[in-house]
Amino acid sequence: MNVVPLSADAHQPQRTCIGCRKQGYRSELVRLVASGSDLHTVLVDTRRRMAGRGAWLHLNASCLSLAVKRRAFGRALRGASEITDVERHFVAGIDSADVSTPAVHNRPT
Repeated sequence: MNVVPLSADAHQPQRTCIGCRKQGYRSELVRLVASGSDLHTVLVDTRRRMAGRGAWLHLNASCLSLAVKRRAFGRALRGASEITDVERHFVAGIDSADVSTPAVHNRPT
């Protein structure tokens, strides 16, 4: 019996970012859902297990601003417009990425 090794990218579901409209692997994107109690609030589904219709977004500021500019949250999540939780998550994600990367640009010479 021959066993063929699978690549790391094999059989990973792909989703489309509502900001840039590019496809990416599900592990690269953040899932967003409309809140169960108030369908106008968009929540970040970090575990990717919340019930309901989901939308996907890359974890970068340019995709978030494109999604806001295009009014993509309301279309993808049927009228949802309150994105403060999403913005808070993105600011925390971007700040933690900046902290984990050593600053090389402003070294004294």
